[in-house]
Amino acid sequence: MLRLLVDGGSVLKAELLQYPQTKDADSVPVMLFNDAPGAFYAAQSGWASSTSPAPNHVDGFVPEAGTNSVRLAEGAAELVLPFVWHGSDGVTIRRTYTFKRGQYAIAVRDEIVNAGADVWQGYPYRQLMRAPPSIKRGMTNPESFSLTGATWFGKANGYSRRWFTDYDDGAIRQTDSSAWIAFVQHHFFSAWLPDAQAEVDLTLDTDRSTGAPQYFIREMAKAPVVVQPGQQLANSARLWVGPKLVEQIEAQDIAGLDRVVDYSRFSIMAMLGNALFWVLAKLHGLIGNWGWSIIGLVLLVKLLMYPLSVAQYKSMAKMRKFQPRIQQLKERYGDDKQKFQVAMMELYKKEKINPVGGCLPILLQMPIFFALYWVLLESVELRHAPWILWIQDLTARDPWFILPVINAAVMWATQKLSPMVGMDPMQQRIMQMMPLVFGVMMVFFPAGLVLYWVVNGGLGLLQQWWMIRRYSDAPAKA
Repeated sequence: MLRLLVDGGSVLKAELLQYPQTKDADSVPVMLFNDAPGAFYAAQSGWASSTSPAPNHVDGFVPEAGTNSVRLAEGAAELVLPFVWHGSDGVTIRRTYTFKRGQYAIAVRDEIVNAGADVWQGYPYRQLMRAPPSIKRGMTNPESFSLTGATWFGKANGYSRRWFTDYDDGAIRQTDSSAWIAFVQHHFFSAWLPDAQAEVDLTLDTDRSTGAPQYFIREMAKAPVVVQPGQQLANSARLWVGPKLVEQIEAQDIAGLDRVVDYSRFSIMAMLGNALFWVLAKLHGLIGNWGWSIIGLVLLVKLLMYPLSVAQYKSMAKMRKFQPRIQQLKERYGDDKQKFQVAMMELYKKEKINPVGGCLPILLQMPIFFALYWVLLESVELRHAPWILWIQDLTARDPWFILPVINAAVMWATQKLSPMVGMDPMQQRIMQMMPLVFGVMMVFFPAGLVLYWVVNGGLGLLQQWWMIRRYSDAPAKA
């Protein structure tokens, strides 16, 4: 699963062996940490002290096992990589990295043994540092919209985030407890997860000491770890390096960590995104295909909103039935739009027609549409996931634009069944252009999202056609 290069105080390389960069058979794995100068990205940890010798992430720890490169792909269920630092004052710190099969959270444990005659104290710190990443831009590239930057969470300040492009806005310094820090990108992230609830000082800034800027986020204990002569203490944390797998993230039992799956910066939309993914995951467990699971989600949403949809289509059917009478009112009052509107509202009141009744189901579905967009954008579980035939990646755009064309056709047919009551010619022309406008927009959206909208629109078209047949058999007479 992982191939790592560890240098005592730093994890310098991390290849995710189960996640190729592309769908090509010869694609190389995604590399999260990288020691190349132009693409530097590392997780670092160590100790700071003004009174005692202490190892930092650059100097001090040396490998006990004679190697610092490890690949966790085959073999035992658990692998331990040990390092050690010997201080001149009789203090020893033994660091172990523990890797478990099937998990992306690495246990990092420091055992401090004070065999000297003096008290030893130090402040543990952990940080993530990377060079400014190169992000592929473009309407069809999801990296343009997925958060690429720092996120952090603490008991006092809650969830925060900053894009790497906003690092020049200045440093951030906070004091918090039960805090975690992370660097996130499309589908993957790294994070330091504390095992203790102690207070820490959080710092987010740009390091320019080496010339080229490097972004970092750091947490350092506010109170020192004090080890008396003859005493032994331990300090632990977990380093996550891997994909945004929802189940494994939840298993860490860290408050707020689910926000690294960035469905939205707004809590309500993030909760809706989490709910949609939960439903999709359950459907996928039954069906085994993410494309059919999206279709199953449409059916569930349609069932949930069926009472509102019935009211919507009844209203549209009645409006269609009374369209000749409304046209007569329009001809009678000519350019006097105020009298025409009054007369039309009186007709609606008399015939019990709700002119806005058709809008509510659409308005209620828009948050679902936007939340699903972020679910498809962010969920690594759907990365490179196929549906059928030409759709071999639901998170990428339709390569043949078939779904956007179908969507435009469904919208056009739906529009033909929908009455344009009370609209002037200009408004009608604008509405007639909407299928084309949305068809072009859908070209840039993930195929899974367009699939949702096509199925939703197709079922809506069938419902509307049936309701028109049932409730507007003949036009109303004047």
